[in-house]
Amino acid sequence: MSGPGFGGWSGRSGRPSRDDSPDRLYTLTGGRSKSDASMFDLVTLVVAESAPTPGMQSEHAKILRICQTPTAVVEVAAQLKLPGSIVRIILTDLLDTGRITARHPRTARSAGRLPDPDLLEQVLVGLRNL
Repeated sequence: MSGPGFGGWSGRSGRPSRDDSPDRLYTLTGGRSKSDASMFDLVTLVVAESAPTPGMQSEHAKILRICQTPTAVVEVAAQLKLPGSIVRIILTDLLDTGRITARHPRTARSAGRLPDPDLLEQVLVGLRNL
């Protein structure tokens, strides 16, 4: 019962796979097709703030296990073998319930650690003089 019209295409074999079917993706996201794009991009780091609980959606539980240490959204998507857009929607659900935290690798705190522009200018002048 696997033909081109049955499901999506599996990345490994190039053949249709039930796991990629539009119906499954629709179910995972509750029918939503967009998430808050400003919160998650592919390099946003996600950290689980709780352990999986019984009865939790399996993808939610997998994400909480994957993100026991800071993990980029793109890595989560790769491990779940799901499109990044779908993973972002699921992550938004977990963020809304306080099960994960998320931050972009370049936060305001790291911007304060950038070298002084005058120092950079002096280094540039010194390099040009070499």
